Parts: sequence; structure tokens; C-alpha cells
Amino acid sequence: MRRLPHKRHRILFGALGLVGLGSLLAWKSLPFDAQPVSTVAVVRADIESSVTALGTLQPRRYVDVGAQASGQIRTLHVEAGDQVRKGQLLVEIDPSTQQAKLDAGRFSIDTLKAQLSEQQAQSTLARQQLQRQQQLAKAGATREEDLQSAEAQLKVAQARIAMYQAQILQAKASLRSDEAELGYTRIYAPIDGTVVAVDAREGQTLNAQQQTPLILRIARLSPMTVWAQVSEADIGKVKPGMSAYFTTLAGGKRRWNSTVRQILPIPPKPLEQTSRGGSPASAIASSTSSQVVQYTVLLDVDNPDGALMADMTTQVFFVAGQARQVLSAPLAAFDDGAGEGMRLAQVLGADGRIEQRQVRTGLSDRLRVQILDGLNEGERLVIGATLASGG
Repeated sequence: MRRLPHKRHRILFGALGLVGLGSLLAWKSLPFDAQPVSTVAVVRADIESSVTALGTLQPRRYVDVGAQASGQIRTLHVEAGDQVRKGQLLVEIDPSTQQAKLDAGRFSIDTLKAQLSEQQAQSTLARQQLQRQQQLAKAGATREEDLQSAEAQLKVAQARIAMYQAQILQAKASLRSDEAELGYTRIYAPIDGTVVAVDAREGQTLNAQQQTPLILRIARLSPMTVWAQVSEADIGKVKPGMSAYFTTLAGGKRRWNSTVRQILPIPPKPLEQTSRGGSPASAIASSTSSQVVQYTVLLDVDNPDGALMADMTTQVFFVAGQARQVLSAPLAAFDDGAGEGMRLAQVLGADGRIEQRQVRTGLSDRLRVQILDGLNEGERLVIGATLASGG
């Protein structure tokens, strides 16, 4: 009767041993390196391949208005921001010096004309004396030297007449120059536009003898031109006529569309290497590393509402290619593949296994890439893990 409990204990311990052995085998069959993986889905999206650059805005057309006459600014009729019309009076310079010079020129001409009249009278008298000597010579009543003297006197008088006539012509030419210089004391707008800068003040004395002093700048604020700086590595991707758009800090999310008008063939020099009045792009070039070569690309854009202003900083996007609603995935989900346009992707299957695939890709916007072949919409790609093919 005592052996029965002992037999039951043996059966119970045997069953527990089998359960423990099964658990141990199941635990050993689990992979020690199993860990959660991050995945992304293959979805449809818009892809835009572009070259980016920084630039500055400048008016497409502007005129620096300077002074061609020296003197003190008597009246400045405009201020920065004023709209002006072509032919509108902008500046008046004190004309006292120019007026005095003009008056002196007129008096000089009057004096020369009086001297010419006197010499013409002398010439008439010399001709009469010559005619008298010629008549006396026919009658043998005069000496040969008296006849020669009369001829010389007439020639001298005629030469003086020619001299005074030439001096009068010279004085008249000088007078026209003086009249023009007097006209330069009143400066008029050469074009319609906006006064964007005023560099002089009333009462300031200008000296136009050495160089033309700049007084103000008039610009047409539409269209505007973007002077974009494209690096040497990207300039080969930019072509005239290429579509582009840009944004500004002041414009928020607003985009301005344009096309490439021109690519300047020579990179701008830094400001310290150029003379005064260099291109607007020089300001950007001077701030870049001397090791980076950048080329200037010009884009024009209409500015009907005046939202764009001179010297604004722009971020420009040159559109090299576009694709709408195509299969795409983040670039981070791919490794380099064998061959141009080929990449490797780790695809998570429905059974949880990971398969390595060769994928043919197209356009890229530096965040996502277009998928041309090798993946289907909705498939998930592993990110952040390099795994061998799951077979």
C-alpha cells in the first residue's frame, strides 16, 4: 500500500521534466540577436530634382544720377522712395559760377565782333589805298615800293579778319559748352522709376572736375533680377532657359517662378580685388571661402506688388527634373548598388523575413528617390540595419 504514492510522484516529476526540457529547447531556438527594426513604406509622392543656391535681388534696370557741374546743391527735390517721371526736375546746383563764365564768354564774343568790324574797315581802307597806288603806277607817278607796301597792308588786314572770324567761332563753341554746363546745374530724371538711394544733401558742395559725384539712384522695381551664386560642382547642371523658383525671408512660404536668363562665364572677384561699382554678386562672393568657386546665374521676375526689394536674400531652386505621384521612398532606406541608377534595399516580407533586392531608381530630391523598378507600392523597407539576404 505504501508503493502507490511513490509511483505517482515519479510520474509527476517525469511530466515536469518533459515540460522543462521543451521550454529549454524552445528558448534555445530563439535568435539571440532578434531586435525591433524601423521600416518605411513605398508610397507615391512628387519628386523634384533641383540645384539650390543663394542670391540677392537687384533691379533689372537702374540709373546712377551724377553731377556734371561743380557747385553747391541748392535744392534737392526728391527723397528715397519717391516715384519720379522721366524729365522731372531732381536737383538744382548753385549756377553762379557757370552763369558768370557764360556771361564772360558772351562779352568775349562781343569784343571779338567789334575788333572784326574795325579790321574790316581797315581792310576796306587798305584796298582803296592799293587801288590808288595801282593807278599812280600806270601813270608812272609812284614808286614801286609804295605799291608793294599797299599790297602788303591789304593782305595783313585780310589775315586779321580771318583771325578774328576764327576766334569768334572758337568763342561760340566755348559758349555752347558754357551753356551746357549751366544746364547741368539742373538735373532731370533720365527714366521713370523709384528713387532707391540718395547719396547727397542740400548744401553739399560737389566737385565734378576729378570724377562724377553720385547724387542718387533711380530704379525700376519691376522686373527684378536675382544674382544667384552656384557652386562649381553644380554649375554644369544649370542651363539658360531652365525653370527655377526662389523664396525670400520676408516672403514666408511664397514662391516666385522664373527661368534662367544668363550664366556669367567668369566668377565675380571679391570686393577687395575690384574697383568701386562692381557687380551686385560681389557682395556674396566676398563672403565665401576662397577655395570655393561660384558662378553668377541671372533670373528675372516681375514685381507688380513691390514685395521684392533690392538686396533681399533669396534661396533659389533650379529645377533639373520633376515627376508627379511616382513610387518613392526615403534615400536612407537604400545602399549603393551595382551599376548606375541601381540601389540595394532591405524589404520586410509579410512573413517577417527580410529580403535584399536590387532596385532601379530615378530622380532624387536629396530626401526621397523615385523607384522605377524592383519595388511595389505599400512594401516596407528596413532602415538603419544592414542585413544579409533572407533567401
